[in-house]
Amino acid sequence: MPTKHIKPSKKPKIPIRITTGIPSFDKLCGKGLMDKSINLLIGGPGAGKTIFSIQFLIEGCKAGETGVYITFEEDKEKFYAHMLSLGWDLQKYEDEGKFIFIRYQPDAVKKMLNEGGGMIDSLITQTSAKRLVIDSVTPFSLLYRDELPKKQAALELFRLVSRWGCTTLLTEQEIVHHSPVNSTLSFEADSVILLYHNKKESKRIREIEILKMRGTDHPHQTYNFEISKYGIRLNKFSGAS
Repeated sequence: MPTKHIKPSKKPKIPIRITTGIPSFDKLCGKGLMDKSINLLIGGPGAGKTIFSIQFLIEGCKAGETGVYITFEEDKEKFYAHMLSLGWDLQKYEDEGKFIFIRYQPDAVKKMLNEGGGMIDSLITQTSAKRLVIDSVTPFSLLYRDELPKKQAALELFRLVSRWGCTTLLTEQEIVHHSPVNSTLSFEADSVILLYHNKKESKRIREIEILKMRGTDHPHQTYNFEISKYGIRLNKFSGAS
């Protein structure tokens, strides 16, 4: 009988990682977020969701990538002034065509889903945007009273964002007291990152935890972090569970 030649199996490709601009965070998760992944950032007011998101977009701007920031609440002028106080000149990156600020009404996102992307779809295609932030999806979720339509809208949003091919951060406002979380989106997201801003004795402490991250060996620990003029910086393991 002729000898059968068995082709050697191909080695699995090492996934591309997208750095967040927070080196101490990237060290926890294999040098960054998975390329083209959809990541959910959950936390209450003042927890650091927007700072994390902008730091992520600026990291891309510095590398020559275009980032899109979609908000339902922020006034552009005030927002840019606040970010400038942290040393982040968003107007400069906008002038270079690397940072795109879009203020949307929540019902406009609902319309966008019905239209299959609309203006944002065209914008991302034209600019070849690599990074996307929607800050936050909470007002959009509140448009749906019943759980089933809310889940269907969440699935449609994920399908649309996946088609765009960006590495994406979706922020959601929810005060978390050490998981679990109740987010409808958490089951679909490639990763869920929790930001805590809880009071301990007379002081509020900021902490971060990677609740899940697909395809990534990450620590199941909570870390303290600070927000300074350089953005977010992780400190030591906080010992919380």
